[in-house]
Amino acid sequence: MNAESFDAIVLGAGAAGMMCAATAGARGKRVLLADHADEPGKKILISGGGRCNFTNIHTAADRYLSGNPHFAKSALGRYTPQDFLGLVERYGIAWHEKTLGQLFCDGSARQIVDMLVEECAQAGVTIELGRAATEIEHRDGLFMVSIGGRDYTAPALVLATGGPSIPKLGATGFAYDIARRFGLSVVHPRPALVPFTLGGDEALFRSLSGVSAEVEVCWQKVRFREAALFTHRGLSGPAMLQISSYWQHRTPIGVNFLPDAGPDWLIRQKQAQPRSTLKRALAARLPARLADALAERLALEGDLGNIADKALRAAEARLTDWSFTPSGTEGFAKAEVTAGGISVDGLSSRTMMAARVPGLYAIGEAVDVTGWLGGYNFQWAWASGRAAGEAI
Repeated sequence: MNAESFDAIVLGAGAAGMMCAATAGARGKRVLLADHADEPGKKILISGGGRCNFTNIHTAADRYLSGNPHFAKSALGRYTPQDFLGLVERYGIAWHEKTLGQLFCDGSARQIVDMLVEECAQAGVTIELGRAATEIEHRDGLFMVSIGGRDYTAPALVLATGGPSIPKLGATGFAYDIARRFGLSVVHPRPALVPFTLGGDEALFRSLSGVSAEVEVCWQKVRFREAALFTHRGLSGPAMLQISSYWQHRTPIGVNFLPDAGPDWLIRQKQAQPRSTLKRALAARLPARLADALAERLALEGDLGNIADKALRAAEARLTDWSFTPSGTEGFAKAEVTAGGISVDGLSSRTMMAARVPGLYAIGEAVDVTGWLGGYNFQWAWASGRAAGEAI
């Protein structure tokens, strides 16, 4: 076989793959970065409404889901949000902080892609786009990869092709297939950071499509306070996307529609304005359409002054823990990321290399490490890509 040789072959020209390739190349390694897509960083380009929420200053390992909650600590500790921000600033990319530590480009997400492509160019990385890897073998300490009909070899192979979320961008479970072929286990992948669907009696809330309100949502012991958005299919918005990563099918989620209301607020409202109604009391705190829908469900007619305190307290209790049982989610098509993936039990937390297959690495979304909404998954991509790139 007349194959071209490299020190490392990185499959996947997304956030993690480009970071890994640039890091290894800058260390003098000869790196091939390949992707079946016709341009790099497609997921970066659509992120953050086209402005790329490229990291979060509050990054910590406890804001990631994984089969091993400690796995992400090493990589995240060695490549921090401040490290990536330093790179962004070296390229003169203007940025701003939004709520909850989220950092965005002032301009376009394309600035981040162009920065990473330039980093790869300066590091001498060879990039092959628009060609799929069709055959992968491993023997005599070398990985042999066929890409677009051409053969390449390298002692290191990096799986950076992500998960199956947002298939319209070409996302697949390719990394899982390769991992299984080499004896690595895969935690069942599922959609994460994804809107919920509602059915049955709860479908009534579909009439609220487009209404948004700040709520506290909980599932078991996990809680998030952010905006929730009603859609024609169910529930979305940051609060719902966050809790979706933890949610398990056929289990309820609880929503506190009034996280700032103190105990007995309805009793106090009754005392202050006995001729007010529940609908009016709710409309003072919530969007009118949502207030109407909740009041209709609670079915407390007439003036507050004529409603028993016990009934008002029962209404308060339901408003602060309104139970929804989603019928499902909108699936990988609308999921921002994939939860699950290549099990971290078989990987080194320091280098991201597979213990059973020396030279095989897995990084980014392909791995069973899933961050919260708000730049955490990009920071994992940068940190895990950097860890592998320094180890190759």
